[in-house]
Amino acid sequence: MKKVILFITLLCTLNAIHSQSNNYTVESGNKKKIFNRSILPIVLITSGLVLSGNGIEKSFQKDINEYTSANFYTTIDDYTRYAPIVMLYGADAFGIPARNHWFDQTKNLILSTLLAGATTTVLKNNIDKKRPGDQNALNSFPSGHTTMAFVTATTVYEEFIDEQPVLAYSGYLFAIGTGGLRLLNNKHWLSDVLTGAGIGILATKLVYTFDHLLHWNPFQPESNIVLVPQYQNNTLGVYFSKSF
Repeated sequence: MKKVILFITLLCTLNAIHSQSNNYTVESGNKKKIFNRSILPIVLITSGLVLSGNGIEKSFQKDINEYTSANFYTTIDDYTRYAPIVMLYGADAFGIPARNHWFDQTKNLILSTLLAGATTTVLKNNIDKKRPGDQNALNSFPSGHTTMAFVTATTVYEEFIDEQPVLAYSGYLFAIGTGGLRLLNNKHWLSDVLTGAGIGILATKLVYTFDHLLHWNPFQPESNIVLVPQYQNNTLGVYFSKSF
């Protein structure tokens, strides 16, 4: 029943995105509307819902466990999820052209993380799915590591797809690697990883779709604002003017 409710919520979200996309087009190389660019995350989330608890993913996880040794474990995935952030600010430091100023990048990254993180937390606390390697842990669905990895990777994509497409897509190598390591570490099922990836992508694209509503950057002067200090009649003041 919980999965059905989640699926209905996703359909409502997709409809809202479609309505917004009729009035707002995201700046990208091929000018695709946000509705079309949301198809992939919706497919990923839906696939995760369908596979969750299915015998297919159980068989898939069993094959992975047989491929890896029983003692296999790595903490690399704790760091690869944040690798695209290093790429983002590293590119800024080297002066590589991006879609936004570093302050707006940070703002969008934080908002995307909060939105995706809140969604993941709610699902983890309500789905109560057992982890493949720990039957006592009821927070398997979806994968938080994978969600974060795809938030950071999608942020890099949104910032550099126009000017540096190779850099834009390279963040997804770390995101996919993070999801794969969650499976190899026997921490998550395939459905957990797929859904986490979809949530991360969708949350970030939503934030970038509506970022014009929070267009404020104290580090960039606005051309329609005039702020001039004044001294008149032994009084110090400030002249402020804003054109609309």
